[in-house]
Amino acid sequence: MSVGTLDLWHWLALVQHELLLFAGVFFLIGAFDDLLVDGLWLWFKARGRAPTERRSRAGLQALEPERPVAVLIPAWRETAVIGATIRHLLTSWPQERLRLYVGCYRNDPATLAAAVAAARGDERLRLVIHGAEGPTTKADCLNRLYQALVIDEARSGVRFGFVVFHDAEDMVDPGALGLIAETIEAGADFVQLPVVPLVPGRESGWMARQVGAHYCEEFAEAHGKALVLRDALGVGVPGAGVGCGVRREALDRLAARQGDGLPFAADSLTEDYEFGLAIAAAGGRCRFVRARGEDGRLIATRAYFPDNLGAAVRQKSRWVLGIALHGWDRLGWSGGAAETWMRARDRRGPLTALVLLIGYVLVLLIGVQGLALALGLARPVPLTPLLGAVLLVNAASLAWRIALRFAFTAREYGAAEGLLAVLRLPLANVIAIIAGRRALFAYVATLAGRAAVWDKTDHPRHPASPALAEATP
Repeated sequence: MSVGTLDLWHWLALVQHELLLFAGVFFLIGAFDDLLVDGLWLWFKARGRAPTERRSRAGLQALEPERPVAVLIPAWRETAVIGATIRHLLTSWPQERLRLYVGCYRNDPATLAAAVAAARGDERLRLVIHGAEGPTTKADCLNRLYQALVIDEARSGVRFGFVVFHDAEDMVDPGALGLIAETIEAGADFVQLPVVPLVPGRESGWMARQVGAHYCEEFAEAHGKALVLRDALGVGVPGAGVGCGVRREALDRLAARQGDGLPFAADSLTEDYEFGLAIAAAGGRCRFVRARGEDGRLIATRAYFPDNLGAAVRQKSRWVLGIALHGWDRLGWSGGAAETWMRARDRRGPLTALVLLIGYVLVLLIGVQGLALALGLARPVPLTPLLGAVLLVNAASLAWRIALRFAFTAREYGAAEGLLAVLRLPLANVIAIIAGRRALFAYVATLAGRAAVWDKTDHPRHPASPALAEATP
């Protein structure tokens, strides 16, 4: 073995050691952060402060809110799903004082025609055509819907009690409107219900099924633990943009704070995340409510999520850009210690992507080093006691995280899907890495003056058929 070869492997070993130390320390910080969340969640559950109640769907569906209710759905090129969404929503929520506002664009006649056809003469549907050429942003479309709502209130002399937000592909739960109404009438200003992503069918193909299903385990844990903890702590609850309701007066306060009489910043890419926290910052009470029907299924919003890699990356990069980067700029760090902690957790996406990337580089380097050792081209480099201890703690933490991921996924989707969730971890990490990189470049572009646009997700199908509605968790 030549001296030059030994020097090369020596330097590679040093690089590997430094990367191990860097990634190990940051993984350790994340592990302690996650363990604190787990511990507090378990403590609140044990004390009965984070319950998941059993409710009657039929009873909630029959509940008539004290005041009229508005439902807002912005739509841009949603021909494939908007009709099914409208029909399912109006059937699932028979309340007479409900009014459904669907926002379309004048240069999107196909979506408008599909919405008109779906109405079937139901006078509760109100179609609102945006005066601008689409797409603008989802926030801008919501502002246009809010303006239509205010005009209708002025004409009728009757104000809505609260406003519910949904997306064009959502399958609402029959009991959801009643549960939101009940919680707001009990004093909440903002209510978020769980979101349950659906597993794509086998006809989608194996890879597409895994991409679409990797959202299942992420939402199962986030909406089964993280948001439950936020509710128990009494801090701001970020909106998911679907399955959430806002007291009418709270929406007015947001509009007053904006300065232009509109509740959403038109250039926001994650207006749903922001307005839940903005309501809390203005002194409003936010709630995350989990309840199950008699059949054990969550009262939640169900929908298919992207099932191809490119669409999943685009969607998650928008989340990272809006929450971690723009959210830092727009919302800052207001609030107490618990609120600051939660916002820091929300904004760790880019750093997590970097650390994950380093982790996979290390896997490659360790593989190359192992091959070199087997061939006698390198000499083993012992780990320092400190680094060894860090790696051991991280390994134990990873095992715990895997166990929790299985448990939360299996609870909602069954044991088989729980096992697949564990096997999908590398796929989820790769998507997170690519999305973090894309979000960072997009953020730099916005700093250079690039205008925000609606980077929407395509939704080729809707799950609202009676058979599928009964079969999905």
